[in-house]
Amino acid sequence: MFLFNVNVLRAIAYIVLFFMVTTIILPFVLAEEAYAGTDNTFNAGITLLAGYINGSAGRLAALVALGYGVIRMATDGWSVGNVGVPVAVGLAAGVGGPIVQAAVTALI
Repeated sequence: MFLFNVNVLRAIAYIVLFFMVTTIILPFVLAEEAYAGTDNTFNAGITLLAGYINGSAGRLAALVALGYGVIRMATDGWSVGNVGVPVAVGLAAGVGGPIVQAAVTALI
């Protein structure tokens, strides 16, 4: 008392196998060689994001976090989270960007 015929299940299995081969295995087989450091596809986005983090947007994020911490301390009292969030955001904005840019280089 099966809901599907065996031939229907076999056809479904072949369709699934076909899609697995075409979407998972075939792109790896047909992929071209890529060498580290030779691709400039994302340089514009990386430069823009690094400019935001290291520039005025990073300072704005630190000031907003500082305001958040001050308001939270005024309403809830002293807490490690109220002090830690502005400190973490300030460190991430000031130090995090250059560290990530220096760590993510394609020198192998």
